[in-house]
Amino acid sequence: MKSAFVVVLIAASGLAQSSAPAALSQTACGPMDVQFQIKTNQSQGPDVQAEPGKALVYVVEDQRFKAAREVTVRIGLDGAWIGATRGNSYLSFSVDPGEHHLCANLMPGLLSSNRLVSLFGLNAEAGKVYYLRARTSGGRSSALDRSGWDDTLSIDLDLVNGDEGKFLVAFSPVSVSHAKINKDGKN
Repeated sequence: MKSAFVVVLIAASGLAQSSAPAALSQTACGPMDVQFQIKTNQSQGPDVQAEPGKALVYVVEDQRFKAAREVTVRIGLDGAWIGATRGNSYLSFSVDPGEHHLCANLMPGLLSSNRLVSLFGLNAEAGKVYYLRARTSGGRSSALDRSGWDDTLSIDLDLVNGDEGKFLVAFSPVSVSHAKINKDGKN
C-alpha cells in the first residue's frame, strides 16, 4: 500500500513539474493557435509616442541566422498576443505602469516543429521607453541538412539599453501584423 502511494505521489509531482512551463507561458503569451499576417514598412519611422500616463515598449526581432525565409516571432503581453514580427523588424505598444509579463514565441514552420518561447518580466514606469530584443539564433550551415534544426534554434527576449534599442529600431522596418481569421470566422 505504501509503495502504491509513493508511486502516485511521484507521478503527481512529475505532472506538476511538466505543466509549470505551460502555465508560465500562458500568463505572458496568447492562445497558441493564433497566426498572424505580417507586412513590414521601411518608410514608417520610429516616431511613436507613449500615451499619457503610460510607458512605451519596443520589441525588435534580431534574426541571427540565415534561413530559407525570415522567421516569425509572436509577441505576447499579459496573456494575449499583441502582434508579430518577421525577420529583422520591430513593433511598439504602450502599457500601463506596473508589472507586465512579455512573451516572444518563435513560430513553428520550415525550420522547427517546436514552439520556442522566451519570457520576460517588466515593471513599467509611466513616461519611460523600454527596448527589448527578441534574438533568434541557430540553424545549419546548409539548407539541405535539416537534421537537428530543432536542437539548434533558440530565442531570447532581453532588455537592451536605450542607445542600443534606438539603433536597432532605426535600422529595422516596422512590423504591421493582424491576426489571421480562420474559415470558421475565428482568430
